[in-house]
Amino acid sequence: MTRLRLHRETHNSDGTGWLRAAVLGANDGLISTASLVLGVAAAAADHRAVLIAAVAALLAGALSMAAGEYVSVSSQADAEHADLAREERELGEDPVGEQAELASIYESWGLRSETAAEVAAQLMTEDALAAHARDELGLSPTGRARPIQAALASAAAFIAGAAAPIIVVAVTPDAILVPALWGACLSALLMLGALAAYVGGANPWRAGIRVVFWGAVAMGITAFVGNVVGHAV
Repeated sequence: MTRLRLHRETHNSDGTGWLRAAVLGANDGLISTASLVLGVAAAAADHRAVLIAAVAALLAGALSMAAGEYVSVSSQADAEHADLAREERELGEDPVGEQAELASIYESWGLRSETAAEVAAQLMTEDALAAHARDELGLSPTGRARPIQAALASAAAFIAGAAAPIIVVAVTPDAILVPALWGACLSALLMLGALAAYVGGANPWRAGIRVVFWGAVAMGITAFVGNVVGHAV
């Protein structure tokens, strides 16, 4: 007796949404904090001032990321709720028209008219609002906007990235602080970029070098400005 086995596939793009957000937050935390620390250190500030600046950058950045993400995702959630409320109202007022609309969507996907009408009728019987939310509005339960979760995740990713330069400042003597910051932060950027590319199925080295290049540019410009200001003041 032959058993049917479910065919399950995993795709590299399945986890790119959360991964992109996490890498973006960590990169932001790492680059912004390291850049600020390098700028303050280049201005000939003492070790305590550099550490205070690093901790302040972590707190300000994490709170800013959380607030910005919360506002952004809250706006998305409001739009989703408004769309769902309108769809529910339309289903109550004109269920026949809404079923025809759903059938036309399936027909545009390549189903024959008869098949599309049959599928629409069955889905309308099961859960009309869920069918319209998914196939007309493009909303799914797993993809719904969650402002609080998004805010906490962004803040956590930022803190994880900003932790690297803070640890370096805390344990490194003044004499080698700047080169130690450069080495540690660029290495961390290389790993972040390579990890994101590896999980997404892309070339790890190319992505890692790209992240390192732009991180070095940002940190270099900030260090240069800090050096100029430090000598001018």
